[in-house]
Amino acid sequence: MTESATTPAAGLAERIRWYARGLGQLLITMGVVVLLFCGYELWITGLYTRQQQHELGKGLDRTWAQAPPASPRRPTPLPYVVGKGIARIWFPTLGKGAHYVVVEGVGTDDLKKGPGHYPTSARIGAIGNVVISGHRTTYLAPFNRVDELHAGDPIVLETQSFWYTYTVTSESVVQPTAIEVTYPVPGHLGSRPTQRLLTLTTCNPKYSARTRLIVHATLTAPLAKGSGVVPAALDQVLKG
Repeated sequence: MTESATTPAAGLAERIRWYARGLGQLLITMGVVVLLFCGYELWITGLYTRQQQHELGKGLDRTWAQAPPASPRRPTPLPYVVGKGIARIWFPTLGKGAHYVVVEGVGTDDLKKGPGHYPTSARIGAIGNVVISGHRTTYLAPFNRVDELHAGDPIVLETQSFWYTYTVTSESVVQPTAIEVTYPVPGHLGSRPTQRLLTLTTCNPKYSARTRLIVHATLTAPLAKGSGVVPAALDQVLKG
């Protein structure tokens, strides 16, 4: 006759196996949750912004078609309404699909729709500093590849009656508190602007908000819109 008994060592081993199985299941569950969250952040938010961009684009075209033509003395007569599309931004060196409707405002809801224009910054094409901010990894990530822009690259802003080609002059990485990059004369509070500038801002590095990536550009080629008239920087992109 044999007697079945659990030794202390066998009991300890069983408990270790039980805890290991529980830990494994917990880690698998956490992994699934993380994957679902990443999927939401990168895919679902992108679908939302894509739909918003589609609606903003239709609204912008409708507004431009209904508005009276702008005169050379008043190149941007249409009002900027927070939450609404005001222009299109094109990045010719980043490919044909690298263009987005710019929305007025940089609130959370505004930036979910697309790149946002700081209401306190200059109007597009005007003297001063046009400041536009955009997401880099979520909500379609319109500024995901702005780190690939370098000095000499064009950035085109399209309004109702004009194409404004800005040329990149420099890039920098600053702290989130460095609001001086948004001044009418960047870095010089209170100075009177004499140039027509563009500043792009986005989080840096990717998947982090530790710092800000800044792209600086200067207006080099304003062009009145007309039948078939496009900036040289966009010619090959639109034909491709």
